[in-house]
Amino acid sequence: MSRIADSELIINADGSVFHLHIKPGQLAKKVILVGDPGRVDTVAGFFDGVDHQGANREFLWKTGRFSGTEVTVLSSGIGTDNIDIVLNELDALVNVDFDSRMPKSSHTSLEIVRIGTSGSLQKDLPVDSWLLSQKAIGFDGLLNFYDGRGEVCDLPFESEFVKYTGWKHELPAPYTVNADNYLLERLNSEKVVKGVTISAPGFYGPQGRIIRLPLSMPGINDRISEFRFNNLRVTNYEMECSAIYGLSALLGHKAATVCAIIANRMAGEYSKDYKKVVKELIEYVLTALTK
Repeated sequence: MSRIADSELIINADGSVFHLHIKPGQLAKKVILVGDPGRVDTVAGFFDGVDHQGANREFLWKTGRFSGTEVTVLSSGIGTDNIDIVLNELDALVNVDFDSRMPKSSHTSLEIVRIGTSGSLQKDLPVDSWLLSQKAIGFDGLLNFYDGRGEVCDLPFESEFVKYTGWKHELPAPYTVNADNYLLERLNSEKVVKGVTISAPGFYGPQGRIIRLPLSMPGINDRISEFRFNNLRVTNYEMECSAIYGLSALLGHKAATVCAIIANRMAGEYSKDYKKVVKELIEYVLTALTK
C-alpha cells in the first residue's frame, strides 16, 4: 500500500473530506442516503438529537441517534456521478488515515441504505407501494471504469438483458449488482415488494420519456417490462441505486435501496400524496436498520 497523493484524495483545511465536508469521527456506521437535500431534515426529524452536521453544494448531512443508535443522513443529489463522489468519500472517511494518507490496516464496513422515489415499470406495482431493490441494473456505465467490475456483477443476467432488449452498442454497457443479503433481510417484510431496479443516467430519454427528441431505442420500456430471467422482472426506474450497489460491493460495504413508487409508467398514474408515503418509509427504514 502506498501513500494516497494530495491530488487524488483532497482533504480540506479543516480536516474534512473535499466534497462532503465531513470529518473522520463525524460519520456513523449506519448511513441513510437521500437524493433531495430537503429530505435530510425529514429524516433527522426522527432523531433524538443532532450531534454533527454540515453542508456543501447538494451534500447536506446530519449525524444523530435514533433509538440510541448513531445514524448519518446524507443527501447525494441526483445521479450516479454524484454517487461516485459520495461512496468514495464515505469509504475514505472510515478506511483511510487522513494524517498519513494511507489505507488503514483494518477495514470498516458501512451499512448504507438509500431511501428514494421511483417510477414503476409493471402495471401491477401500484403507486404508493414500497420497492426493495434486490438487484440493480446500471444504464450509466459508471462501474465499468473500475477494476473488478466483473467479480461483483451478475454477468448471466446482464447478458440476457442485453440480448432481449436489443441493446445498442453505442450505449454504455449495462451492469447488474445485487443488494447486500443482510440488509435485504433487515428491510424485508410484508410492507415491501422486492424487485429489480434500473438506474438511468437521465430522467427523460434514458428512462424512455419523449418530449421533443425521439429515442434511439423506441419502445424500450415495453421490452424492459416484458423481460424475465430466473423468475425475476424489472420493476422500476430511479437514478442512483446501481452505483451504490456496485461501489459498495467493490469497497466492502453493505448497501440496499428502498423506494416509494410515486408513478406507474405503464398505467400512467401518479401518487396523490407521495411525501406522506416517503415519510412513513423513512420511519420504517430507520426502525429496521437500528432494531
